[in-house]
Amino acid sequence: MGISPVLWQFLVKWLNASALFPSEASTIAPYMDALYFFLLAITFVGVLLVAILLVVFSVRYRKAVHPVATQIEGSTLLEATWTIIPLGLFLICFVWGALLYFRIYNPPVNSMNIYIVGKQWMWKAEHPGGQHEINALHVPTGQPIQLTMISQDVFHSFSIPAFRIKREVIPGRYSTVWFQATTPGEYHLFCTQYCGTNHSAMIGTITVLTPEDYKKWTEQSTSGMSLAQNGERLFASMGCNACHSGNAAARGPSLAGVYGSKLLLTNGSQVLVNDAYLRDAILNPSQHVTSGYTPIMPTYQGQISEDGLIDLVEYLKNLSSNDRVQQTLTTSQSDQAAPSASGVVKP
Repeated sequence: MGISPVLWQFLVKWLNASALFPSEASTIAPYMDALYFFLLAITFVGVLLVAILLVVFSVRYRKAVHPVATQIEGSTLLEATWTIIPLGLFLICFVWGALLYFRIYNPPVNSMNIYIVGKQWMWKAEHPGGQHEINALHVPTGQPIQLTMISQDVFHSFSIPAFRIKREVIPGRYSTVWFQATTPGEYHLFCTQYCGTNHSAMIGTITVLTPEDYKKWTEQSTSGMSLAQNGERLFASMGCNACHSGNAAARGPSLAGVYGSKLLLTNGSQVLVNDAYLRDAILNPSQHVTSGYTPIMPTYQGQISEDGLIDLVEYLKNLSSNDRVQQTLTTSQSDQAAPSASGVVKP
């Protein structure tokens, strides 16, 4: 960009101090700001060039000097110049923006996953360890954080200006974004998609902690049950283990180790088992029948909340074997078969 590092740092600090835009608090923020200032620079140069040419031509070809209009022939070189240079600038912006886009929306493999549920008019964050937050989010520095987000009602938009990230939160579909915080402190969280009468109140605070302080916070804020443990209890209470026990005679396919693999469906297509697939397979099982099985699974549309779906998905993601599924199924069958003191079979 032709700006020295010292001048660049001075410019950024001056803008932060003047509150024109938030401080850079994530690894992606400096790259976003570089593109932002590049766009400002070419816009300023373009406006200045047009203004200068307008003044020069107005003075040079004013009526007092040229009372009769003179025909000016075109110039191929001039036309090619003002076509190729803007085209080159537009291509630079396009490639630069595309690289940043793919970088922001493709999280590293070692990212910590945190679920975000948007609803009128609040944000709910769910950590893998079972910590839950309302209109707040605690994250550590130096750790890539992936946000898996979904809306429970209408369209929302999750925005952290200091991290230079913004992502639409859509009903019925997971969307993801990631960041890596660099500076401890508190930062603003906004919904930037008009979502109803209390849209302006849908705000929160992002608290960035050192890894040591974040560990202390997780220990003090745990509910005692992780998302996967909550999902296991829901899996058993809804009777899912009766069909997905992993036995050879089971009516449903084994779910152990299925996450991240590719499944062959009865229609001949192959699908990657990810968070979105697991969620949709629970709500619309008839559209995702595994090859070799019949479509007997009922839909759970409207029967499980988004929080419950998150718990189930997290449980299935971490299900490496069917041992616990079969153990839970055996215990459940024993409870049902054992008569009570009054001779009534336990429900």
